[in-house]
Amino acid sequence: MTNTTRSATADIAYIAVFAALIIVLAFVSIPVGTAGIPIVLQNAACILAGLVLGARRGFFSVLLFLVLGLIGIPVLAGGRTTLAALAGTSVGYLVGYMLSALVAGWIAYAALSKTALARTAGFVLAGVVGLLIQYVCGAIGLVFRADLTVGAAAAAQLAFVVPDAVKVAVMIVIALAVHQAFPNLRRGK
Repeated sequence: MTNTTRSATADIAYIAVFAALIIVLAFVSIPVGTAGIPIVLQNAACILAGLVLGARRGFFSVLLFLVLGLIGIPVLAGGRTTLAALAGTSVGYLVGYMLSALVAGWIAYAALSKTALARTAGFVLAGVVGLLIQYVCGAIGLVFRADLTVGAAAAAQLAFVVPDAVKVAVMIVIALAVHQAFPNLRRGK
């Protein structure tokens, strides 16, 4: 097996493992907020995918999880499929999941070659930006699907800020530890 084949195989395995992790975290769901959007761990896991796997692999792990939901597998909180969610108020968040993994991964991997302090700051920035992307995309979805005004859609995010900040902080710690333990992980970006 050549190094290229081995690298592609490893990338596919990482993508599949993170897609599975995101799906498993659908079982943790607390209903709260406007328009029936629950507090979930999936949003933080999508950011974690980007932080650990980088932009490309993180994006594809989220895409795989969503595609599995399109074919009828219940991958979302409450046992919903992606197809059902596309017609609902959470559609914007699904777009945000993909974009957050992509952008958070890009920012985090740019910080990996820096000093420990700069790396940590880069991962914090990546986590915050990833979460903001999810909020903006989610709010846009609420405007179009829940008939909320922009202000009401933005205000609907407020119930999630503290729990999401805690979740993303935990994901940042996990991602930094994974990169410390497996420095060769970044080769596949």
